[in-house]
Amino acid sequence: MPQPTPPPSVLRRPQLWIGTGLIAAVVSMLFALLYVGGNVNPRGNLRDLPVAVVNADRGADAGGRHVNIGEQVVSAIQQAAKGDKSIDWQFVNREEADKRLGKGKVFGALVIPDDFSATVTGLAAPQPAPQGKATQPTLTVLTNQAAGSIGSSMASQAAQKAAHAASTQLGQELLKQAGAQKTPLPTAAQLKLADPVTVTVADGHPVGPRSAMGLSAFYYALVLVVCGMLGANVVNSQVDTALGYLHTDFGPFRKREPVQHTSRVRTLAIGMALMLGLSLVMGTLVEVATVGILDMDASHLDQLWLYSVATIAVVGIGSLALFAAFGTPGMLLATIVFVAMAVPSSGATVPVQALPGFFRALAEFEPLRQITEGLRSLLYYGAQADAGLTRAWASMGVALVAALIFGFTVTHLYDRRGLHRIPHPEAEAEIPARTPEAPESPAPATA
Repeated sequence: MPQPTPPPSVLRRPQLWIGTGLIAAVVSMLFALLYVGGNVNPRGNLRDLPVAVVNADRGADAGGRHVNIGEQVVSAIQQAAKGDKSIDWQFVNREEADKRLGKGKVFGALVIPDDFSATVTGLAAPQPAPQGKATQPTLTVLTNQAAGSIGSSMASQAAQKAAHAASTQLGQELLKQAGAQKTPLPTAAQLKLADPVTVTVADGHPVGPRSAMGLSAFYYALVLVVCGMLGANVVNSQVDTALGYLHTDFGPFRKREPVQHTSRVRTLAIGMALMLGLSLVMGTLVEVATVGILDMDASHLDQLWLYSVATIAVVGIGSLALFAAFGTPGMLLATIVFVAMAVPSSGATVPVQALPGFFRALAEFEPLRQITEGLRSLLYYGAQADAGLTRAWASMGVALVAALIFGFTVTHLYDRRGLHRIPHPEAEAEIPARTPEAPESPAPATA
């Protein structure tokens, strides 16, 4: 008996190579452009990075007149800012600066102390204080790692640059004053006057030692988004398996449930209900793992738990809506929306002010940025509503409503048009079955 000819290998099908190749090409190109494009030149894209300037200088009497050298420093910064739009200098008092640092509204601050004029004029006095008694003029740069380590570093560098420029300018004036005196200054004293100001760096809003240097909010947010997406994938496959649309393999064994014909709307509702239940479990375990086991610095644990559960639920429901509307391509679309476009526009590593214009526009609505800002408020800023938490909850609510409207509108439209995933038995029965006719009996042979 001849053996049946084996079917040709699927590797010989051009459609397989072309389809798979196109998907791989689009994904690799898109991820490379988005991930690297958003972070490749932060200094070149830097615009309006908020940095506070505090002038607490009381001024001093020198040469028969009252001077305020702190105001001169502020004026020099304002003049320099006219030709440089990279930094948004915000001139406020110390109380307001601390408030903005404590809400992540500024990435750093330059503080001019109250005795700045007194210490500067003291260096140029005809009879300086005894050795060891003179006070060195000091400017303090405050950092804010809680707002983002790279943004804080950029703010610190800008503030230090402004402070050193002010020191050089003051040094030139002091050297002129010293040159007018009858007694020439020693070389060491002249060098000291040339750059008289000491610049110190301090943490303006400290974060805990187990806060990943201000990045724990971003990593936690990324975990929540990934949990939402993976949870949606699991829910989608499990619901299809329970309805008999998919089979389940256990090693060499295959199991398939009887097909349950149901509408797309009902299928989506089942998946979303299951996603809500899983979100309670996943959100709880994420907090237990990070705070309980890894000892991550965190407070307001009840709010953090509620926020975690809600984030996973919203991301999962949004992903399920995309799956229901677009099918298998919806999984790729969810990855692009929640990961590929979200991570580079999140402002978690590179601040939004240092991103290209396209990514700044994405940051206005991309979920990961809003999620991260809310977590920064919970983890670093005492759960203050105006530190990003209110906006995060509002964005989450808008995203949930949009996902529900989009998902159920599209699936309802599919159901109305009869675009069922598996045809109903009644529809199959309408096709008339053809039965083979019995062959006619041969005529009897005649003699």
